[in-house]
Amino acid sequence: MLSMDPVTLSRILTGLTLFVHIGFASVGVGMPLIIALAEWRGVRRNDPHYSLLARRWARGFVISVAVGVVTGTAIGLQLSLLWPTFMRVAGRAIALPLFMETFAFFIEAIFLGIYLYTWERFRKPMLHLLLLIPVAIGSSASAFFITTLNAFMNTPQGFTLKNGVFTDVQPLVAMFNPATPTKVSHVLASSYTFSAGVLAGIAAYSMLKGRRDVYFKKALKLTVTAAFVFALSTAVIGDFSGKFLAQYQPEKLAAAEWHFETMERAPLIYGGVLKEDGEIKYAIRIPYALSILAGNSPNTRVVGLEEFPKDERPPLLIHYMFDLKVTIGVLLLLISFLYLVRRWLPGKFKGYSKSLLLGILALGPLAWVAIELGWLFAEFGRQPWIVRGYMKVSEAATTSPHVGSMLILFVILYLVLCISCIFVLARLFRGKDVAEEMRERGIMEGERK
Repeated sequence: MLSMDPVTLSRILTGLTLFVHIGFASVGVGMPLIIALAEWRGVRRNDPHYSLLARRWARGFVISVAVGVVTGTAIGLQLSLLWPTFMRVAGRAIALPLFMETFAFFIEAIFLGIYLYTWERFRKPMLHLLLLIPVAIGSSASAFFITTLNAFMNTPQGFTLKNGVFTDVQPLVAMFNPATPTKVSHVLASSYTFSAGVLAGIAAYSMLKGRRDVYFKKALKLTVTAAFVFALSTAVIGDFSGKFLAQYQPEKLAAAEWHFETMERAPLIYGGVLKEDGEIKYAIRIPYALSILAGNSPNTRVVGLEEFPKDERPPLLIHYMFDLKVTIGVLLLLISFLYLVRRWLPGKFKGYSKSLLLGILALGPLAWVAIELGWLFAEFGRQPWIVRGYMKVSEAATTSPHVGSMLILFVILYLVLCISCIFVLARLFRGKDVAEEMRERGIMEGERK
């Protein structure tokens, strides 16, 4: 139905599925921790506002988990249908994390169900809070196992290639490859940042609509503080990721920074336009910064793209993905930091100003864009390889002529899922107002300000 070749269509369909899934998966990873923080604060301070926050957030979390399960299942299906050669050759090497991810999800789902249906069933509220621990561990473990699979595709090890098939596989060696520490930690930190940013944006939106209840102020304080801490940790991990790329994927770092010649004291290029003759115009050059990023020293030797064959170089457009991702990271830190120091700010920024609330409202969308850009950067930056150094994308894809029809069907599926999710969440929280629920539970507006 579509005239493109199966390889291109397979890449588009897989990319679309990952694009949709990553948003829901990030919420699924980050939300249990934020809910646990709210309930822990409620139990610790005997504060019903925080307990109500946890209760309401948990309802929305269930909806996102349900949609995430569908899109995650689609990824597993597409691995076999769209990338059969990859699964045949590398299947044994990646089987362990796929298998373990299933168990991690089972743990998360079982304890999430128990958690949701046992509110106020324990004499000691702390016992109910403890049910969230396996939920948070299960969701983060799912992210860990799936991310190790992606890490293996970037730095494959733990096998011997014989007759085009991976043999003598050592599953643990393959799973704990050099890319695992930085990739897993970056995924977890960015998921926590995104979840905190989304919840902060909901509270900011309510306050912009005139809802200045203590409930929303407490929600804002908890979520923006968490967003700042996790955004800061994401930035620190990003620095380690740069050093990882310099050592293990120098072609990716060189393409991201438009670094063509191997040299010491290499500058970092921000922005700019690359001309056909290789000239870079309108860019900001930060002296020695790329060498410092790569090895903590201005004298660090940074490998240039000139040392790699042209057909094995990543597309240079990843430069813009990298720059925009870093810019958004700085904005996330700045907005959340301004909120934390708002009491000492002058004029219109003092307190809960409209401009500051609008910035907080943008935290969730900004974090989502940064996550999507990060995954695009990771996948495009590995091109043309699906398993770096061993198998190219063009060798792994299906030759079926029906991928175009699959693409259309999945586009319809994802539209239905996303629209349904938004509709259900809107009805869920519109059905019972916060003030009404507070009155039902005997929470007074001025209680524990």
